[in-house]
Amino acid sequence: MSVDRRRAAILTTLGALLLLLTGLALLLQHENAHSGFILVALVQGMVYLLAVGLTWRGGFSRRALIAMLGLAAVTRLGVLCAPPYLSDDINRYVWDGRVEAAGINPYRYIPVDPHLAALRDDKIFPNVNRSTYAPTIYPPVAEYIFFIATRVSEALTWMKATMLAFEAMTVVLLLRLLMLFELPRERILIYVWHPLLLWEFAGSGHIDAAMLAFVTLALWARRREADWLTGVAVAAAGLVKFFPVVIFPALYRRWDWKMPAAAAAAIVVAYLPVIGVGRAVLGFLPGYVNEEGLENGSGFFLWNLLQRMAPSIGDLGVLPYLALAAMAIAGLATYILLSDRAAKHYIGSALALAVATTILLSPHYPWYFAWMVPLLCFAPYPSVLYMTVASLLLYFVPGGPDPQGHRMIVDWAIYGPFAAVASFELWYRRRRAGARFVRVEA
Repeated sequence: MSVDRRRAAILTTLGALLLLLTGLALLLQHENAHSGFILVALVQGMVYLLAVGLTWRGGFSRRALIAMLGLAAVTRLGVLCAPPYLSDDINRYVWDGRVEAAGINPYRYIPVDPHLAALRDDKIFPNVNRSTYAPTIYPPVAEYIFFIATRVSEALTWMKATMLAFEAMTVVLLLRLLMLFELPRERILIYVWHPLLLWEFAGSGHIDAAMLAFVTLALWARRREADWLTGVAVAAAGLVKFFPVVIFPALYRRWDWKMPAAAAAAIVVAYLPVIGVGRAVLGFLPGYVNEEGLENGSGFFLWNLLQRMAPSIGDLGVLPYLALAAMAIAGLATYILLSDRAAKHYIGSALALAVATTILLSPHYPWYFAWMVPLLCFAPYPSVLYMTVASLLLYFVPGGPDPQGHRMIVDWAIYGPFAAVASFELWYRRRRAGARFVRVEA
């Protein structure tokens, strides 16, 4: 058997195993075996990493590429038909869409407010999380997506299908970008076979799927030197979830005024219909910061680690950590803005900003790691691939107070191996660069 046929046979076996594990996970979901479900998803992640290692250099046929995409579609359709399991956020999406359809600003009232009593039902309303104290947290572009989707149907399956439509947009754009950069099209497997995306988008219907589509659109527009579209797309991504705005410096071209102008205009236009509530337009964001322990620092892995190493540092409060984190991001952004090499490799620069932001904020929910996956199609670092797969471990952390320190253990399991592998990657890259320099000198 030739090497190519052997690789194709191995990839077929890995794909079949992923399909089998998806079926097993759905069975465990039906039995409400939460821990077993997450373990199976993590095993999927191991299989996925093997498949990435096999395909990222390319060398497969067009038929193999179609098979990769076909398997991704089949697994997503199977998961789409199952009810949401890992998160109930999708109920808030439908609720917000219903509120908007009634002509009510979604930032004005919490779900239990008497003004919204006529909108309550026995299917969606009882499952809206934080309904007794929190207005919506989602920025306006996310709210417009909820409104449009629910005008077709208020079924949870339809909302999940809407997120899969955004995923389809992401896949098409990624394939176009891979062709423009003359990279192997098989790298699309990094996105379409990732178990995190399968369970968060087809499974839970998270709005992050739309954010990824806008981020990918911004990457494509930047490659095509469409400055206006780049600005609008990156603004739209940030108005679905706020944190993608950190990649703005990576997409900016020096002395260009069109991109920032387009982004600013898009933000103004998006907020105009809801600005009547004043500062309440931020929704539950300030409360969420406090709820997740970000205000006092208990939600930051690196800050907790520093306090364990030097307990007295906790007396300073969390402000020094926030200041250092902001300085680190600002420093990286400044380097990217001033470096010609970083501007040329803008997707790698965007990934660096995304990884740094993720590590410094150490999100408590796996779907916050998903935005790095499209970028990995162009810079498939094993360390970051591991981090995105291992993020599913966060489902083992109970909600609310964590007196036994489960989150710290899980954070170590995510960021510890990441740091080890990233250190090896850095050493290896420097060694190769040194070897190339020696050859040139010789």
